[in-house]
Amino acid sequence: MISLYMKKSYLYSIASIAIIASLASCKSKSGTSEKTGMAYNKQEFGGFEVNKKFKRGPGPGLVEIEGGVFVMSGSAINVPGEELSNYNHKRETTVSSFYMDETEVSNTNWLEYLNWIRTSYPTDHEYYYNELPDTLVWRRPLSYNEPYVDNYLRHPAYQDYPVVGVSWEQAERYCAWRTDRVNELLLREKGYMTSFKDINGGTSKTAGNATATARPTEPFNTDIYLNGQYDDKGKKAMKDLNPSNAAGTKGAATGKNAATRNVRLEDGIIKQPYRLPTEAEWEYAALGLIGNTQYENISANKIYPWNGLGLSSAKRSTRGLILANFKRTKGDYMGVGGSLNDKGGLTVAVRSYMPNDFGLYNMAGNVNEWVADVYRSKTFEAADAFNPYRGNYYKDKKVADPVSGKIEKDKYNKPVLTDAISYKKQTWAEKQAATPPPTVNTYADQRGFRDKANDLYGEITLVTDKSRVYKGGSWEDQALWLNPATRRFLSQDESTADIGFRCAMTMLGASEIRSTGKPQFKPKTAKAFRAGK
Repeated sequence: MISLYMKKSYLYSIASIAIIASLASCKSKSGTSEKTGMAYNKQEFGGFEVNKKFKRGPGPGLVEIEGGVFVMSGSAINVPGEELSNYNHKRETTVSSFYMDETEVSNTNWLEYLNWIRTSYPTDHEYYYNELPDTLVWRRPLSYNEPYVDNYLRHPAYQDYPVVGVSWEQAERYCAWRTDRVNELLLREKGYMTSFKDINGGTSKTAGNATATARPTEPFNTDIYLNGQYDDKGKKAMKDLNPSNAAGTKGAATGKNAATRNVRLEDGIIKQPYRLPTEAEWEYAALGLIGNTQYENISANKIYPWNGLGLSSAKRSTRGLILANFKRTKGDYMGVGGSLNDKGGLTVAVRSYMPNDFGLYNMAGNVNEWVADVYRSKTFEAADAFNPYRGNYYKDKKVADPVSGKIEKDKYNKPVLTDAISYKKQTWAEKQAATPPPTVNTYADQRGFRDKANDLYGEITLVTDKSRVYKGGSWEDQALWLNPATRRFLSQDESTADIGFRCAMTMLGASEIRSTGKPQFKPKTAKAFRAGK
């Protein structure tokens, strides 16, 4: 059997290591179009820009998860009399490569979010209040947990512990906020926008005189910025090579007086949105079968994120220590005083125990984790085999000005979203006619919330369109729930003391992350092909 941690050091090392350029994208190595002969990135040829040096990589806090095929719910433990709804229907499933948080989101991470709200909107007490975790989840009628109500979120003793009392809806909003902060930092640090130093008390020199740089009047939002509605150009802002936008005389587009522009999606600089992982992604990442795989052969399956059937370590230095934070029996939360076993009465720090073969901590125990999916007991009898997910709810950004293409913003400088008007690209005439959205029932069918076998969810059952899946087991659960295949649900607007979350991010481009030492077809360049080599 291959060791749980044997391959981690070379399969998934530090996330900041540069990805091989040949895997990042598939594009011409030449600066000239293979189809028209026109040169890229030249004003005289129309200014069509192509980033020939793009290298992908994860955002802060994320590690790479190379996707592949696995049996969804294949690790399920058959317990006599246990409800089948605790597991998915076993099915061969393929998950695309993606990024995932190394750890659960901690109390410090959440306090950073609250601090940003208080700093950016000092008089908007409702906004701040709505994002506060529900610390009253610690209260139990017959338990003395009041110290956790007062201290768990804010006291430094718990700063690295996972945030709890957070609803699915709050977790979603945190992901959106994190996306904007990561992209803003990236753009400001690289000089595409004004640096934080300059807008937070620094100065810039203009004509020999030091003048304070004005602070932005609206918070940065990635979608608003990409739509050209956030005007902040830094010292290294992108040059606009479109000849119709060039300022001054001939050649100005590459000179000192050149027109500048916002970074575009095509530049490959902006990170993809942070989001909650899908249920399939979460279960795949938790199992970490890549550590047991060689040449497409899985040497040993798992029922937990580690190898073996047991719950304790077999290594000499840690022999007998429990491998996750969970409740061993109905009353045993941490072991015997003087020889504590899992060492956690309730939660523990997010980097506790050993990571799995993807480098992820606490994918079993500590806290359950929200995933993106709407709950249905039989989802995977019908869901797609490739990136399965139930919960699609298609939205369009509301257009404020059809002529300029500007999108409408709310008071927090976020795009206003409306139900998608069409499920395919409209004709120009249809778009100008502003066809009204479809009926609610039709839209619910399209978004995949409904179960064709039972269209009365929420009417004759406790399961509704707001029921969201959570997985992983917690400090308050027994070992059954540590199995990655198990699943439960809770309403998306509710929270508990044993549910937290971590974020994920879509990986674009090739599925393979590391090609070193693996057989590869080497495609010919266009020049070599024409030369017959």
